[in-house]
Amino acid sequence: MKFTLSIFAGFLFWEVLARFGIIDARFFPAPTAVLSYLAFESIADGLPRHVGVSVWRIAAGYTLGASLGVAMGVAMGMAPRLRSIFYPWVAVTYPLPKIALFPLIMLVFGIGEFSKIVVIAVGSFFLVLINTLQGIDGLAKIYHDVANVYRVKFWSKVGHMVLPGAAPSIFTGLKLALGYSFVMMVASEFSGADSGLGYLIWQSWETFSIKAMYAGIFVVGLLGLVGSYTLDWAERRLLPWYR
Repeated sequence: MKFTLSIFAGFLFWEVLARFGIIDARFFPAPTAVLSYLAFESIADGLPRHVGVSVWRIAAGYTLGASLGVAMGVAMGMAPRLRSIFYPWVAVTYPLPKIALFPLIMLVFGIGEFSKIVVIAVGSFFLVLINTLQGIDGLAKIYHDVANVYRVKFWSKVGHMVLPGAAPSIFTGLKLALGYSFVMMVASEFSGADSGLGYLIWQSWETFSIKAMYAGIFVVGLLGLVGSYTLDWAERRLLPWYR
């Protein structure tokens, strides 16, 4: 309830500023004007198609990157030799701005759909991997000792001890990765794309269609909000003991 009131108050303040000319409505249109565009004009401008394309890209890229991040994190956390081999590469490549790799990814995978999915997956991968490793490192040594004493098989140890113990950190990585995935999605659609919300935002800026630009930004924010709340719901359902 407090969250809803906060959002409503913010938009109401923006509305008042725009209606009374305190801010330039040409550059900062009133929220009601943007909502009017969404309700009556956006369908004709193809907004639903752009939303569908972007949702597909982020779903595919995020799922791919997060899955590989968890798998690689568990493998490196359970195998010190594997970690000693791959972690230096993670340390070197993680600080690189992932969008800077987009030209290289397009060079390798072409300018089609798959390159955009790959760049989103790359952005998600590192955040999930690092948080998974942190969660595994945080497990008390006594759990490993007990599992070794009772000769628990590897996959049973992973399924019943490692993943549940590291799950809070994994969910933290998933939430961070989701937000970063939206950044990568929009940035990848700014160039080399003819559809998607990023393309819509950039094209609207070039043609000075300000309401359409804000509509695209609002929809990206709404999708991010839905995704964040979905992960919170999944965390509460899957980790009842943590909360």
